[in-house]
Amino acid sequence: MDYTINDIEKILEFKTWSDRRKIDELLRMDCEMYTNLGIDSTKKEKSEVTKNSRRIYKAIKTIDQKMGQTFLLAMDSTS
Repeated sequence: MDYTINDIEKILEFKTWSDRRKIDELLRMDCEMYTNLGIDSTKKEKSEVTKNSRRIYKAIKTIDQKMGQTFLLAMDSTS
């Protein structure tokens, strides 16, 4: 099943999934969003992807503090 940005909380609550699997799925979602951007994407679409990416990294931070913080810092340094 493909999960979307609306499923972040659901993924975090899965009891049968390992932390690694949760992080992998969240990163897959993040990758898919950026992959779907193109040269014809509007500023609004790019901004929405960035906002959703930040949500994903914050969710990762609840699973793995160091990894999530690293992603957020990298995102802030490129802004």
